[in-house]
Amino acid sequence: MVQLKPITITDRAAARVKTLMAKTDQPVIGLRVGVKKTGCSGLSYKMDYATEVGKFEEVLEDKGVTILIEPTASMFLLGTEMDFVEEEIGSRFVFNNPNEVDRCGCGESFRVADGKEQASATS
Repeated sequence: MVQLKPITITDRAAARVKTLMAKTDQPVIGLRVGVKKTGCSGLSYKMDYATEVGKFEEVLEDKGVTILIEPTASMFLLGTEMDFVEEEIGSRFVFNNPNEVDRCGCGESFRVADGKEQASATS
């Protein structure tokens, strides 16, 4: 049985995270990833530098980057891939999350299936 990691990162995302962490004045140990309630669809991703491991955080390594997952975010991030894209008008981190069932028009927030939606999607 294959066990999914809560999150993986692409080579582009890993390179960008390493570059950003090298530019900080703080003693950074990794990248903290979580979700917060906000926006039209209910949740949005959040990232911050981690200077220490928080209580109950899951710590994993991917492509040379330490990622700390906030305990309340694991269930929303399971199987997610974080990427970094550069376009003509800007660059940003993108989350490819298989748990998303809806995203707001501006792309800032997302929604995951509740128990009823999951049951109907699998039947």
